[in-house]
Amino acid sequence: MLLIGVDYHPSFQTIAFFEEETGEYGEQELNHGDGEAERFYRDLQQREIRVRVGMEATGYSRWFERLLAELGIEIWMGDPAEVKAKRVKKQKFDREDARLLLRLMRENNFPQIWVPGPENRDLRQLLWHRHRLVQMRTRIMNQLQALAMNEGYRWKKRLFSEQGRAQLEKFSLAPWANRRRQELLELLDRMNLTIEELTAAVEGEARKRPEVLQLMTHPGVGPLTALAYVLIIGTPDRFQRGKQIGTYVGMIPSEGSSAGKQRLGHISKQGNSLLRFLLVEAAQAAVRSNPEWRRRYMQLAMRRHRSIAKVAMGRRLAVRLYWMWRNGCAYSSSFEFGSYVGQPGTGHGV
Repeated sequence: MLLIGVDYHPSFQTIAFFEEETGEYGEQELNHGDGEAERFYRDLQQREIRVRVGMEATGYSRWFERLLAELGIEIWMGDPAEVKAKRVKKQKFDREDARLLLRLMRENNFPQIWVPGPENRDLRQLLWHRHRLVQMRTRIMNQLQALAMNEGYRWKKRLFSEQGRAQLEKFSLAPWANRRRQELLELLDRMNLTIEELTAAVEGEARKRPEVLQLMTHPGVGPLTALAYVLIIGTPDRFQRGKQIGTYVGMIPSEGSSAGKQRLGHISKQGNSLLRFLLVEAAQAAVRSNPEWRRRYMQLAMRRHRSIAKVAMGRRLAVRLYWMWRNGCAYSSSFEFGSYVGQPGTGHGV
């Protein structure tokens, strides 16, 4: 078998390869733009050589992964943090990185990670697209709020009601301010239609998956959070216990303890930022709709701080959803006080 360690960059890749049968070793740089990299791997496939490629998980590599899958070449994705921890020399350059990946493969010490399938990745694009559009809509709404406040009106959410919008359109503004208002309102209308369409698509995908409907029985959890959780976690069998979920989504504090002194910092933020955001939002929805969650949140907020309490409740929700999914059970009042059993999409979920 031919083992190839790949240090991947968007425009090129540096490889170090080793043929196990003959002992041949070599290093090479392959460009992407002129098709050199693609020709190299297609030539290996035509020569019917068994190939295993190891590379760090990185962005902008979808086309390369699709190419290797098409050619039937096995690919291992490595955890960048663990690969970095295995680097002994204080030297980092492209060829050295490729050599390190190759060495880890030869020693059967490669920190391989789970890789989602094409359908999973495409559905993540749906979630990200909707999320980014919602952020853009929020910025547009903030600008309209600023226009209204400059005219002496501070209506907050009421500004976007039928009555508030009618009042906003009646303001007598200078020519460029008037154009800004008109174009922002037009953008807002288009954004609302697109977001509604994407939300309907998310709800449709959620209904196709029993595990998503199961998670939606929890207070505060709607189709968006449940679908994102299932897609990003992949399968509960990847984790041996619930605490690992908090680490995976980056909702545990960073730590620099030594000599018996514990020093905790901000959360690590090493996981998926979209899932982390949705878990905190869903936890706040649960706090508003569930008395037990509200009680626990208020206890934490009084003891520490509201921002810390929000993240703590989001982490608690992540662990709770993990056990619901792993045990194959819907939310039950036996978990805590409340009567929310079997009510997916209660109207209070994210």
